[in-house]
Amino acid sequence: QVALVESGGGLVQAGGSLRLSCAASTTISRFNNMGWYRQAPGKQRDLVASISSGGTPNYADSVKGRFTISTNNAQDTMYLDMTSLKPEDTAVYYCSARIFSVNLWGQGTQVTVSS
Repeated sequence: QVALVESGGGLVQAGGSLRLSCAASTTISRFNNMGWYRQAPGKQRDLVASISSGGTPNYADSVKGRFTISTNNAQDTMYLDMTSLKPEDTAVYYCSARIFSVNLWGQGTQVTVSS
């Protein structure tokens, strides 16, 4: 069974930066694509950024220019570098990966941005 484990969340002041990591228990080259989602209290889970198996990134408009998604195949890890954080970025961030027709999810990591 494939597992995804997020880390790197925490409390940061507005304008600060955080790096989230998502470690996979298998080689990430097996995945069709990977992505980061977030869910704020009382809201739906939304896509933040995704990256294809070929390395093409895609970002939600709300994070373009501030967040960067990347992968390290040697470490089977995906990252989300978040800069210029805003209070509205506060949410639980989830790592996701798609393999064949199955979507895998991590347990989530809390990001809180104080004003």
